[in-house]
Amino acid sequence: MPFPFEIPFGQFQADLDTYVDEVFDSLRSEFLTMPKGDGFVEYPVFEQGYEALKRVTEGFRKLVPEVLTDTVYQVPITFVVLRAVLGFTPPEWAYVTSQRTGVQVPQGAARTLDRTVRLRPSTPLRTSGGITAQRIRAMVETACQLLSEGATEAPGVLHRLDKADTKHGLTSLQPIADLGLPYAMGLYERFLGRSFAGHRDSISELVGDLVESAIEVVLTDAGISFRKTKRAERVIGFDQTPDFIVPDEFNPQIVIEAKLTEDDGTARDKITRVQHLGSLSMQGRGPSEPPRFEVIACIAGRGFKVRREDMKKLLLATRGKVFTLENLNRLVEFSRLSEFRTK
Repeated sequence: MPFPFEIPFGQFQADLDTYVDEVFDSLRSEFLTMPKGDGFVEYPVFEQGYEALKRVTEGFRKLVPEVLTDTVYQVPITFVVLRAVLGFTPPEWAYVTSQRTGVQVPQGAARTLDRTVRLRPSTPLRTSGGITAQRIRAMVETACQLLSEGATEAPGVLHRLDKADTKHGLTSLQPIADLGLPYAMGLYERFLGRSFAGHRDSISELVGDLVESAIEVVLTDAGISFRKTKRAERVIGFDQTPDFIVPDEFNPQIVIEAKLTEDDGTARDKITRVQHLGSLSMQGRGPSEPPRFEVIACIAGRGFKVRREDMKKLLLATRGKVFTLENLNRLVEFSRLSEFRTK
C-alpha cells in the first residue's frame, strides 16, 4: 500500500481511513530514550556534591548558611544537590527566596545559575561579591530555613516538603542520610514526581529538535535552499511562522512544519497549526486552483497515533504530504522539493 504522499490528492481523499493506517504504521514513539544534552549531570558527579553537602553539615545535623554558601562556591554541584533535597525547580526556589529574604531572584537568573553549575559542576565559582553572590547567599539561606522547618500540616493540602527526607526538618534528613530510604517510599515519591521529570523538562526543546535536525540533513544533502526560522520569530506574510520555508520567505513555495509529541492533546494543537498553514496557502485561491505554496508536515511520536479524525485533518490540510522519521528519506522525491534539488 502506498503512502498518501505517493498518490494524487483525490485518490487518497476517497479512502482516507486506509491512508491514516499507513501513517500510523510508520510512526514510532521516542519516549523511552532522551538526549542527555549539555548540562546533564552524571551520577558520580552528583554524588560528589552530595558527599560534600553531607560532610559540611555533619550528616545533615547542622545547617549553617555561611558554611553551605562557601561549599557551593568551592564545589558548585552541591547547589544542585541542595535543590534536589528541597524538591524544587530553579524558578520555585527563586520565588520562595524572594518572598522570605527580600532579595529579588528573577526566575531567569535562577535558571541561568542552575545551568551554569550543571555545565561546570566541579569548577569553583568566582566570588565577585555582586548581585549573583547576593542571590546565591539568599537562596542557600532560604534552603537552610525550609529544611530546618520541615512541612506544615493543613487539611486537604499536600506541603511540598512533606517528603520522607524533609517532612520533620533535620530529624527526617539524618536517618535517611545514615540508613537510606525504604524502596516502597522511594517508589511512592517517584510516583508523585514522575521519573526524570526535571531532565525531561530541561531538554524538551532538544527533543523537539530531533525532527528539525533530520529535515535539515535531507534538505542540505539535496542542495535545496531553505530558511529555517527561529522560535517565536515573526516572518512577513505569515501570521504563524512555519519551521522551514523553501526557498525563502520572499518567495515561499514550500513550507514545512516539524512536529514531535508523545501526548495526544498536544498533537491536536500541532495539527491545528498545520491546518492554519493549509488555509493560508489557499487564501485568494478558488477550490480548483493549486495552493500558493505546498504545506508539508513531518511528524514523530505516539501522540499523533491516538485520534484518527485528527490525522485525517492533517492529511487533508497537507494534501497528503505527511512524512514520518521512517520515510523522511522520500521527502524530496515525493514533494515539490524535487523542483529545487541541485544535488
